[in-house]
Amino acid sequence: MKLAYLINQYPGISHSFIRREIQALERQGANIVRYAIRKSAHGIISDEDRAEEKRTAYIVGAGAEALARAIAGAVLRRPASSFAAIFQALKMGARSEAGLVRHVFYAAEALALASWMARDGVAHVHAHFGTNSATVAMLAAKAGGGSFSLTVHGPEEFDKPALISLPDKIRAAAFTAGVSSFGMSQLRRLVEPEYWDKIKIVPCGVEPAFYAGETPAAPAAARFVCVGRLCEQKGQLTLIEAAGEVKKRGRSFQLVLVGDGDMRADIEAAIIRHDLEDVVTLAGWKTPGQVRDELVAARAFVLPSYAEGLPVSIMEAMTLQRPVISTYIAGIPELVCDGENGWLAPAGDAVALADALMAAIDAPADEIAAMGAAGKRRALARHDIDAVAARLLSLFAEARS
Repeated sequence: MKLAYLINQYPGISHSFIRREIQALERQGANIVRYAIRKSAHGIISDEDRAEEKRTAYIVGAGAEALARAIAGAVLRRPASSFAAIFQALKMGARSEAGLVRHVFYAAEALALASWMARDGVAHVHAHFGTNSATVAMLAAKAGGGSFSLTVHGPEEFDKPALISLPDKIRAAAFTAGVSSFGMSQLRRLVEPEYWDKIKIVPCGVEPAFYAGETPAAPAAARFVCVGRLCEQKGQLTLIEAAGEVKKRGRSFQLVLVGDGDMRADIEAAIIRHDLEDVVTLAGWKTPGQVRDELVAARAFVLPSYAEGLPVSIMEAMTLQRPVISTYIAGIPELVCDGENGWLAPAGDAVALADALMAAIDAPADEIAAMGAAGKRRALARHDIDAVAARLLSLFAEARS
């Protein structure tokens, strides 16, 4: 089976789950052609992503002459469909936050993609995220006469569905995947019940190589690791406030924040304000192997999110048998069971989060081990990437039939 994947920026530091999905599909015999609108704004730091970059065709950066040829080829091949795609882009742009001009560019990118797909013998394209990559995929399918599907992760898509024409995309797609039951429910809210059968649950996954071998027991030392973009969605400011509360209670611990983002300066200021310079480390972005090492070195993983889909970092921590401290939002309670494989706190509640951190500090080694084992069982039952790939292959086969 030959398919195309389209991502806005690929490969990306925080998008290793897409690479895993593509590679798992290829292990099961699929031929995946990789397209991206542009290269990652954050650069590439891992060998895995460098290899993916070499296999990816980029629309932005292909050169004006090559793009002009591709656009002209699409128009000449299917003029009526191409102009229908352009007209649809303008209609979407008129009611979007991005505006008409940007949608003109989306139409041009879609025509180029349609031409490349015809050249590469690909009739179906799958987009990750319901934003501009899904717009381009939908328009390319319309222009080229093929089909498309998309995976919606959240929370961005759920914040502004009308402004990104997400209901239109769900109706037009061969299928739309949500990464959790919560995600599926939010997608159902956007369209009429007659389209609900086209909305599927397809979770993200973790490949066996990430958790292969014997994982060392969690350390006795109170060391916590948080992995994610430094942004308002992930709740790191609440985590710093909670860490300050734990320090006030006289407990010793270390907290490592892996990742970077727009809120780094705010988090640095909060660390100083709560007198945590000797406790909290901002480690920046890490390669997948380095993230694994950080998780193994932790007593527990913590991610106090305000808004989510279902974080892959939680799955990764659980496959490495580390209890998870997180919040009662979105798809997280579908994976993290309070008192069984971790602790859950209300989002934004620094005192409750501090209580959860204290519980992890005080838990005896056998309780931490039992929670870690329960977490691994639950994560593997729900998020094995090869099972996810098999599910996707069946959906792609239905889309092409």
